[in-house]
Amino acid sequence: MKKRILWIITTLMTAALLGVFVMQLYYIREAYNLKSQLFEQNVNEALNDVASKVQKRYAANHITKKDYELRKERERAVRDKAQEIVDYKERFRAEEAQRKLRQQERIIADLNMRDSLIRVSFPMPKLIPEDVFQQITYINNKSESSMQVQVDYGVDQEGNIIDVNQTITANKTGTFPSKTSAYPQKTTIFSKKTTTFSLAPGKLPDSIRYLAYNPKNLTPITITMEQVTDKLARGFKREDQLAEQRYKLGLEALMEDTVVLENNSLNYLEDVAKEMRQASVPIEQRIPKDNLDTLIKRELLNRNINLDYDFWLKLATKDSLLYSQAAHQTADGGLGKNVYKIPLFGNDIFRDPGLLFISFPNKNSLILGNMWATMASSAGLLLVLVFIFAYTIYAIIRQKKISEMKTDFINNMTHEFKTPVATIMIASEALKDPEIVEDRKRISRLAGIIYDENVRLGNHIERVLSIARLEKKELKLEQEELNVNDLILVVTDSMDLQLQKKNAIVDLQLNAVNPVISGDELHFSNVIYNLIDNANKYSAGIPKITISTRNTARHLYIEIADEGIGMTRDQTRRIFDQFYRVPTGNLHDVKGFGLGLNYVQDIINQMGGTIKVNSEKDKGTKFEISLPLNQN
Repeated sequence: MKKRILWIITTLMTAALLGVFVMQLYYIREAYNLKSQLFEQNVNEALNDVASKVQKRYAANHITKKDYELRKERERAVRDKAQEIVDYKERFRAEEAQRKLRQQERIIADLNMRDSLIRVSFPMPKLIPEDVFQQITYINNKSESSMQVQVDYGVDQEGNIIDVNQTITANKTGTFPSKTSAYPQKTTIFSKKTTTFSLAPGKLPDSIRYLAYNPKNLTPITITMEQVTDKLARGFKREDQLAEQRYKLGLEALMEDTVVLENNSLNYLEDVAKEMRQASVPIEQRIPKDNLDTLIKRELLNRNINLDYDFWLKLATKDSLLYSQAAHQTADGGLGKNVYKIPLFGNDIFRDPGLLFISFPNKNSLILGNMWATMASSAGLLLVLVFIFAYTIYAIIRQKKISEMKTDFINNMTHEFKTPVATIMIASEALKDPEIVEDRKRISRLAGIIYDENVRLGNHIERVLSIARLEKKELKLEQEELNVNDLILVVTDSMDLQLQKKNAIVDLQLNAVNPVISGDELHFSNVIYNLIDNANKYSAGIPKITISTRNTARHLYIEIADEGIGMTRDQTRRIFDQFYRVPTGNLHDVKGFGLGLNYVQDIINQMGGTIKVNSEKDKGTKFEISLPLNQN
């Protein structure tokens, strides 16, 4: 991939990522504005409900007060009316008593009049009790009276009867009481003086009984006179009916007056409305300060607003603070940020409506808290996009570098393969020369060259195949006991000609007391060989190589250090990448595929160890291998 195309792709992906980021910010801002508008709408609705309830409570207080006054007035009216009814009944009873007294007087007068007529019509009539009347009128035998009446009287010079004395004697054969009864055999019933009726205490009998004398023959007779005549009784009955009718009409009139009072009391709402419209009522008396905070909190909670707030009350026409429970009010008392207001009595025209202010210092925290899911999802999406973008750019750059390294690898591999092939071709052409055929030494030498180059070519091919098997996890290492100190001596001895070619100085410090590990001898020898070969190749002057071993309780450490050209920090991080080769600067004779250190790391990892590198530019490089000891 060309560099220009890479930059174009990177620019387009960056622009797309920025576009998504801007859209997410726009979406979050719009969501915040929507939540803010919804919050303001809920607060305004809550304030409207608070103002409505304040007005209703003010009206309810007036109605309650007026209802109490009306109830008291009604109770007084009922008491007065009840007393009036009681007085009316008392007056009726008094009038009834007076009427009965007058009727009794009329009865007495009528009795006296009829008594006078009897006294004029009959000689010496006498009043007798009812029981005496019964004895007189009792007839035990038809031929014989139950009583004997003896009348002694005298006549004056003018012929008038005087000194009348009557004696009633019971018949001995009759069934009247004996001498021991309540009536003696000879009893004087009446005196000679005439008695008249009066209103004296006592009840008159229904029938008045007289014992009189027949004016013709002066025989005793009984006379019965009813107490009340039919005419008087009818008159008295009519008077009682009229009085009772007047009583009922008057009582009904009193009861109707009570109903009218109750009907008129229903107009008290008009009186309440008049009182509520009075302009002289100050606003402090119209607002329940003690319950205002409770009303506000209840209405806010009904709309899921559980947030600290401050509120204060002011006059609308004057800059006068009436009530305050605010810690965050602005210095001038005006509208600051996140402050809302509403008139409590907006329908009042002539009176100050009063303004209720409410402030939410932590409004943004509530809105952002409600948006946490939206913000978290947006942030997560952006992080995913950024990761994908970064990983894509990294993969593109990595693939580009791998492509470059593979190109270098192919070039190096072609060069490395071309050299032995060319050598073999030259040696083969030389063998065709008739002069050389006759010289056995030269044939043996050319055969040796062909064999060595074949071995060299085979080693290159085997190295590439080993790397391929390592990548596919197909390379299986043999597990056998290895003495690392001895193995290092063998490898350095095999590389003696190669080291002497550059006059390399090798310092062996094999101090490991227990150098035995488990591993594959061939591949571990290749590891040591690669590291010593790199130390030899990447030295500008005479190579100085130090190889040391040491033990810890469970590990064996191998260090291979040189004083060569060294590496930068960035090169050190990439040194184990496949196909990567450190730039050699002025060293043009360094050959290789860029597979050595990658192979070294894979072998060490499969043996359960680790490898570290510490390098400084122009000062040298040190590789440290840590391998677990053979615990058997």
